[in-house]
Amino acid sequence: MVPVQFYFVLSALLFFIGVFGFVTRRNLIAMLISVELILNAVDINFAAFNRLLFPSSFEGMFMTLFSIGVSAAESAVAIAIIIGVYRNFHSDSVDSITELKN
Repeated sequence: MVPVQFYFVLSALLFFIGVFGFVTRRNLIAMLISVELILNAVDINFAAFNRLLFPSSFEGMFMTLFSIGVSAAESAVAIAIIIGVYRNFHSDSVDSITELKN
């Protein structure tokens, strides 16, 4: 059986990789993938804390499933926005969105 602390380390690693990717990338798709990594880290934390604090109940698992559903909807909306930006500006860079201010 894998100790719960390994899940916390994995979650922290995924979270910091996601934050680093979000801060350093200028591509919208790469930024979306980084946000998904952050959300997956949160899902791992939900499941790990459920296993640590309440091993006989499934509230953390249900929260994880709900969070995965919200993440899927967020990804669909974000990809639609990215496609709209690409169609208007022929670029998927964050710098092209600054033209929307005018």
